[in-house]
Amino acid sequence: MLTLFPEMFPGPLAHSLAGKALADGLWALDAVDIRDFATDRHRSVDDTPFGGGPGMVMRADVVDAAIEGAALAAAPLVYLTPRGTPLSQDNAVRLADGPGVTLICGRFEGIDQRVLDARDIIEISLGDFVLSGGEPAALALIDACVRLLPGVMGADASLDEESFTRGLLEYPHYTRPADWCGRRVPDVLLSGHHENICAWRNEQAETITRDRRPDLWDRYQKDLKNQKEHSHERD
Repeated sequence: MLTLFPEMFPGPLAHSLAGKALADGLWALDAVDIRDFATDRHRSVDDTPFGGGPGMVMRADVVDAAIEGAALAAAPLVYLTPRGTPLSQDNAVRLADGPGVTLICGRFEGIDQRVLDARDIIEISLGDFVLSGGEPAALALIDACVRLLPGVMGADASLDEESFTRGLLEYPHYTRPADWCGRRVPDVLLSGHHENICAWRNEQAETITRDRRPDLWDRYQKDLKNQKEHSHERD
């Protein structure tokens, strides 16, 4: 983890499931201060942009020195930036299955493009909005990956039912009391009929996805169509 604010870590990751897993040694985090790789007495990491414009840009030489001195060997380099590829569950699964990751948290107007190109750095975005820096996005990405590591979740089977796992948003959940303020739990969930419960949950997941995320719904429909076509080809 390369950042100008190492004191922000582990932050919330020191608590709950991620925190317990960190204490148990199931994952590790090393927050490195990029300023330690500056070469002047002011520990400068940024400068004005060529071509003019507002703000400052993080220097390629300083960021590159930080990568050279602190990056994990064989681990992908990931820069958190609004212009990156949107973070998805598939991204998180791939990163969690890998040898680790070196995250680079930008500040100001971002990082000099030359070091991004030279180091073949992966750019990932948390969404279509702008943060003050990459640190909050890094915390979210780390949490998304850590919870997928073996031994972190109490019931690994619950991962199979989460949003995005099958390309759908998750179905609604209910617990006691069965009747709250005149609002009853759907009867099917009290029936004990597991096949009907599974069918209801799938229907709910499909409806919620279709209504709230038409982009995901279209992709889900295409995946189903491809699966059916491949099944017919095998037959």
